[in-house]
Amino acid sequence: MADDMGYECVSANGGQSYQTPHLDRLAAGGMRFQHCYSQPICTPSRVQIMSGQYNSRNYVEFGLLKPGTYTFGNLLRDAGYATCVVGKWQLRGGFAGPDKFGFDEYCLWQLTRRSNRYPNPGLEINSKEVDFKNGEYGPDIVSDYACEFIDRQAQGDKPFFLYYPMILPHWPFEPTPDSDDWDPTFRRDDKTEKSRKQKWTAKHFADMVAYTDKLVGKIVTKLEQTGQREQTLILFTGDNGTYESITSQFEGRRWRGGKGHMMDNGTHVTLVANMPGTITAGQVNDHLVDFSDFFPTLAEWANASVGEERRIDGVSFAPLLRGEPGDPRKHVYCWYYRNGKYVDGGKQHSAGESARDRRYRLYKDGGFYDVTADFYETDPLPEQALSDKQRAIRATLEGVIEQYTRPGFGNQ
Repeated sequence: MADDMGYECVSANGGQSYQTPHLDRLAAGGMRFQHCYSQPICTPSRVQIMSGQYNSRNYVEFGLLKPGTYTFGNLLRDAGYATCVVGKWQLRGGFAGPDKFGFDEYCLWQLTRRSNRYPNPGLEINSKEVDFKNGEYGPDIVSDYACEFIDRQAQGDKPFFLYYPMILPHWPFEPTPDSDDWDPTFRRDDKTEKSRKQKWTAKHFADMVAYTDKLVGKIVTKLEQTGQREQTLILFTGDNGTYESITSQFEGRRWRGGKGHMMDNGTHVTLVANMPGTITAGQVNDHLVDFSDFFPTLAEWANASVGEERRIDGVSFAPLLRGEPGDPRKHVYCWYYRNGKYVDGGKQHSAGESARDRRYRLYKDGGFYDVTADFYETDPLPEQALSDKQRAIRATLEGVIEQYTRPGFGNQ
């Protein structure tokens, strides 16, 4: 799961600004989804994808996974899987947090502190704070750990689950080891990545997207080397849209990043599924998927029992991966309040609730948009001008919001 890398960043999707050959090969060799939707920013997306529940049910505040939440790590460990998480955490819980949320081992950034994440990083590895001062690169270290975990599982007798919420390509936009201006001494003595003023350059963002893609290829290669490639389901996605300062080219037009907003440029993300011999190559899927769907999909794939008491909101897309019709969702819901408290989201939808199908989005405040014709949602459809079909769609989406909203929220 890439960090702050929207749908427009992957060339297989139609992106024209970045080179993503490894992701393109995964897409060509498997199934690429055209309609996968995250939350507008990192913590809400992480809470939803890990729990299978909409944020209206269990979101507390930014940077926190509510203690006691049953995650897909818990689910798969309970089903007999060896589990590991590497990359970005930002969910608190201390050294014991990953274990409580179902992970046997970890190599993470921002578990107990917020040190550098890129050159000369400070990480947390299995209950120890470890500082690197010799020109190491954070994404290399955590992906190396992931590959070591895969190596060890090839020698064992248990299936494995590796969750890799990537550090890249989130701000600060800095040179990677493949950049011409890479400096292995940069930030060596910084106690925090925020201690320097940083220019947010599109050049370095492009370098970071390329490195993100490179690390995906690194994981795939390791699976091939260990003989586990055809036994392993690979899912790639992103946690939200691209940062607002980045404008990219997509299918011949400009796409402005929308992180932090509920519009498509803030929530439309890549989803690629690949498993040779199981998922037929070259498929492009038009069904709706959102982040609550990953939990039940992994449960079905692993033959793991969920239990009705979990109140899972997601719909499994495992049948789609197997070439079966399944029961795809017809609508996607979003409850987004960054700090868990009611605020007015304003005209740019930086907070609030919405429901959508593939074409239309309705906000709880009444704004109704044809997102295929009005990508940045500047002109709500006038109610008096709606067709009968549009009125029916609007009424359906109102029902979705009513079904999933948090009762009483915003009425304090």
